[in-house]
Amino acid sequence: MNAPSTFESFLLFEGEKKISIEKDTKVPNAALFTVNKEDHTLGNLITTQLLKDPQVLFAGYKIPHPLEHKFVLRIQTTPDYTPGEAFTNAITDLISEVSLMEERFKDAVRDRQEGSPV
Repeated sequence: MNAPSTFESFLLFEGEKKISIEKDTKVPNAALFTVNKEDHTLGNLITTQLLKDPQVLFAGYKIPHPLEHKFVLRIQTTPDYTPGEAFTNAITDLISEVSLMEERFKDAVRDRQEGSPV
């Protein structure tokens, strides 16, 4: 078949970057972030987090082709806030949220094992 090998969906090859950034020349204060070896799961998470930021005017992603394991995220921000800052802040906030969720989950499991009602 024409489908790529399964290992190509998650391995970065030599010289391949995880994230590449390209300035969007059509719209002011916008950039395109290409994230390799990821899919809708991460694309939707980051986009949703970006849209919570009041300084982000637009955030959206697309997957160029179903057999390519990457997504392209477009971010447009207010003039005093760069798309790179928005992307970094969104990732940092997501890491914090996941850490908090992990902590709460571990607490719930520990409480359940000790016999406490939830």
